[in-house]
Amino acid sequence: MPRPFRFGVQLHALPPDGWTDLVRRIEELGYSTVFLPDHFTTQWEPTAAIAAIAAVTRELRVGSLVYDVDYRHPVILAKAAATTQLLSGGRHEFGIGAGWMETDYREAGMPYDPIGTRIERLEEAVQIIRSMWTQDQTTFSGKHYRVEAIARAVDGLAPDGPPKLLIGGGGRRILRLAGRYADIVGINPSLPEGRVTPATARDLHPDRVRSKVEWVREGAAAAGRDPRDIELHSLVFAVAIGDDPGGIRQALADGTGMTPDEIAESPLFLTGSAGEIRERLEKRREQTGISYIAIQGDDRDRLEQFAEAIVAPLSGTRGG
Repeated sequence: MPRPFRFGVQLHALPPDGWTDLVRRIEELGYSTVFLPDHFTTQWEPTAAIAAIAAVTRELRVGSLVYDVDYRHPVILAKAAATTQLLSGGRHEFGIGAGWMETDYREAGMPYDPIGTRIERLEEAVQIIRSMWTQDQTTFSGKHYRVEAIARAVDGLAPDGPPKLLIGGGGRRILRLAGRYADIVGINPSLPEGRVTPATARDLHPDRVRSKVEWVREGAAAAGRDPRDIELHSLVFAVAIGDDPGGIRQALADGTGMTPDEIAESPLFLTGSAGEIRERLEKRREQTGISYIAIQGDDRDRLEQFAEAIVAPLSGTRGG
């Protein structure tokens, strides 16, 4: 049996007046999760925002997409995530990655180390965080972090109750790492330049997506895990529901160097009639296992349209 579809919304900020109404509406529409990214732009700070969103909703899950390992010490992340998990009644999806946006590092005065170094830090951080969620004390001595008999992140989490761990990435090394540790893996484009470029979208050509999923499975198998236990996630950059998608596909093709047919197949873009999009998502789930889809939340009308046309039919939810 294929894994059921879930759908999320990525928000960078919320309207200061009426933000509670918006997130409650997202919940009513049947979306599973609200995510916030982690950058030093004018976006809202994710730790505070997701805790607040959890406080004013009942079933909506909240997550980071994804924390940059270098912006906070893993002990801080472990405690913040466990606290959010406890206060939300188990609705936190803790996303973390190796960091990619070079301008964040430069503007904050932090060294932008090579990706291999950042991935090393990520693996050490994940080990510390997971231990602090489940063990009374954690001691860890690695190349990048050292903690000594540090206490459990919070009391009160059930043994099976830590946050779901989401690791996102686009390269072989990080996706294999994700396969070893994560409950949810974000299949992302690789960003070696430290910024989005015209080549970014091409890294999620359908053939590349299949390779990335295989790297996750290799990592899981190497760790003795069943790859089928991992939920695969995809973040969509653009949604356009309509019966004549030729124009938007051509515009996206012109900006990415892909063909319109490749745009139609790429998980970065959902374009076409509602029926075509549903069919493509079902086909992609069959071919790759990707079943967890997050769209951008900057257009409320699009959120409503997508919920009615895609979320409700595929996930079995019924928005109010």
